Amino acid sequence: MAIKNHNSLAMGFVWLVVSSTVLFQSSDGHSWKYPLPKPCRNLVFYFHDVIYNGLNAKNATSTLVGAPHGANLTLLSGKDNHFGDMAVFDDPITLDNNFHSPPVGRAQGFYFYDMKNTFSAWLGFTFVLNSTDHRGTITFGGADPILTKHRDISVVGGTGDFLMSRGIARVSTDAYEGDVYFRLCVNITLYECY
Repeated sequence: MAIKNHNSLAMGFVWLVVSSTVLFQSSDGHSWKYPLPKPCRNLVFYFHDVIYNGLNAKNATSTLVGAPHGANLTLLSGKDNHFGDMAVFDDPITLDNNFHSPPVGRAQGFYFYDMKNTFSAWLGFTFVLNSTDHRGTITFGGADPILTKHRDISVVGGTGDFLMSRGIARVSTDAYEGDVYFRLCVNITLYECY
């Protein structure tokens, strides 16, 4: 009888641990110390980055401004996962993944590759929105482990319709064409809206 009670007690403990783990995890698998507040706004945008390669000056929306000593400032460094390369950009933002869709704003900022052993970058940029639906800016900053399917980047502020907004941007690479073009899907969830 004591063995049966011990087994049911152990099973109850296992159930408690599993259920509490499930309850305190979000849908993306992250564990949060405290429950997140209810989001006040959700937006999805795409931004299209055409990297200058020496031949596409007319269409380029980004260019290298820094590179490791002795590297070419026209092309991304071919070794060490572009480590040390820094680019600035002024990319069109669209509501869908079509590069030729009418832009609703611009993504302006920079990124630099910050790891030698894998593709990883650090981003600092602002969405400058000027459409009938959205006016103002949303500012982002954070690490971008590029090979991860979904990456979370902090929303650190905004102006206009997004005054002092705070939240998370879930970034995913929607398209990639070598070292010339990439498109990011940015799913923005704001937790502070004024």
